[in-house]
Amino acid sequence: MSAKVEIIKNKILSENWFVLRNFTYDLIAKDGATLRHKREVYDRGNGATILLYNREKNSVVLINQFRIATYVNGNDSGMLIESCAGLLDDDTPEDCIRKEAIEETGYAVGKVEKLFELYMSPGGVTEIVHFFAAEYHESLRANEGGGVDDEDIHVLEIPFPQALAMVKDGRIRDGKTVILLQHAQLAGWLKA
Repeated sequence: MSAKVEIIKNKILSENWFVLRNFTYDLIAKDGATLRHKREVYDRGNGATILLYNREKNSVVLINQFRIATYVNGNDSGMLIESCAGLLDDDTPEDCIRKEAIEETGYAVGKVEKLFELYMSPGGVTEIVHFFAAEYHESLRANEGGGVDDEDIHVLEIPFPQALAMVKDGRIRDGKTVILLQHAQLAGWLKA
């Protein structure tokens, strides 16, 4: 079932880092009534994320970095433990995540498995995130990771049961990371 919508206004509010638009639109409700909505929509492009896991070690590789949005919303340190991720820019999702993995974690991953695509905050953000997983081994380590340019990323190798405990106690609070960890648990890749 497709929504019946008519865009009345599409005004750019900001084109700094990404694009923020103000939309006014009419939505036809199921009873035929016209509902007028005004919403701001943030277009930051689409992204990709990957869970690096090692079956023998029963571990995952995550990263820890400062995120200003969490800092201004109650995260005292601003640091957030996350799965490796990045914006697609002009890359395919698979090319993007391979590049991000080596830049952020130092691992040149081989085969990657596409899991699914999700809207992460559809109430106001256009972004679709492409979710991947791949096994990592020390033989795949190309460098120390840590990011490029203005990134300051700390690479973490965490036993899988500890990562799950960190979700439970609130040390891991990033949605994409929680989804990937839970997927790994449901798929039986690692032991809880």
